[in-house]
Amino acid sequence: MLITKSLATFGRYCMYLGRVFSLPDRWSVFGKRTLQEVSKLGIDSIPLVIIISLFIGAVCTIQMQLNVTSPLMPAYSVGLATRDIVLLEFSNSILCLILAGKVGSNIASEIGTMRVTEQIDALEIMGVNSANYLTLPKIVAFVLFMPVLVVLCMCMAFIGGWLVATVTDLIPVSRYFYGLQTMFIEWYVWYSLIKSLVFAFIIATVSSYFGYYVKGGALQVGRASTNAVVCSSIFILLFDVILTKLLLQ
Repeated sequence: MLITKSLATFGRYCMYLGRVFSLPDRWSVFGKRTLQEVSKLGIDSIPLVIIISLFIGAVCTIQMQLNVTSPLMPAYSVGLATRDIVLLEFSNSILCLILAGKVGSNIASEIGTMRVTEQIDALEIMGVNSANYLTLPKIVAFVLFMPVLVVLCMCMAFIGGWLVATVTDLIPVSRYFYGLQTMFIEWYVWYSLIKSLVFAFIIATVSSYFGYYVKGGALQVGRASTNAVVCSSIFILLFDVILTKLLLQ
């Protein structure tokens, strides 16, 4: 029963994406709505990304310095480990899990509210492809802006580590920066950006799907938002494993 229901949900999700990825009726309206979604989904997420990244970068630096006590470990280990943690996992997977809660619930609740208040039905009556009109600008805006958030996350995490080195006496600043530069692998940055694009697509489409097919009232909208966040997080973790195997083997 569960498998049948899951397959039916996945099939309806694929059919929904088929309606979403069609040519917009009016490109000017699509462009205007995309810019609005960039501001709402991307730019409004910048403060959250800055705060979280600063603290995570600081915590990683502190923990690495306190736990790397062996004299056999090279002096640059703290900066190198902090850099690789941020590039390989935090700036893409963990960041997107956090954004799934903020952006995903926002998308699901907005579209779900439009569904229960019959605004989507009104669009359909007017002959508008409501799935394309409502969802495609959100997907395009969030996917295009996600690399900006990822790069910002990387920079702020490194700054967080630098603040720890500057304010405290745990590690010299020069040793921290030397560790950040030692054995740098450029592919790790591209790897993080590629993963973040896939995760942004998952967050936007899954959240839109749950909001679009809400039935009922305000209680069901809240439930759809919760389901959107949970399913987005699960798929992010699943594709994290798959992409890591494909891109780092």
